[in-house]
Amino acid sequence: MASITIRNLDDTLKRRLRIRAAEHGRSMEEEAREILRLVVGEPAPPVNIAAAIRARVAGFGGADLDLPPREPMHEPPVLD
Repeated sequence: MASITIRNLDDTLKRRLRIRAAEHGRSMEEEAREILRLVVGEPAPPVNIAAAIRARVAGFGGADLDLPPREPMHEPPVLD
């Protein structure tokens, strides 16, 4: 395994890391590793937005919509 040293770390940031580590019951070093895993670990698979929306609204039931009749397309303009 590799090691990393972080120099010139802001005191406030170090304190927040220590508090966050304590809240999760981890050492500061393990908390930093976990943050790095979450941020730069394996990329998340792409999200199928249509499936996500469908799953989100599935509990509301369906909706019957009246579709307006289609009209013929207009002729495109002539550019001479």
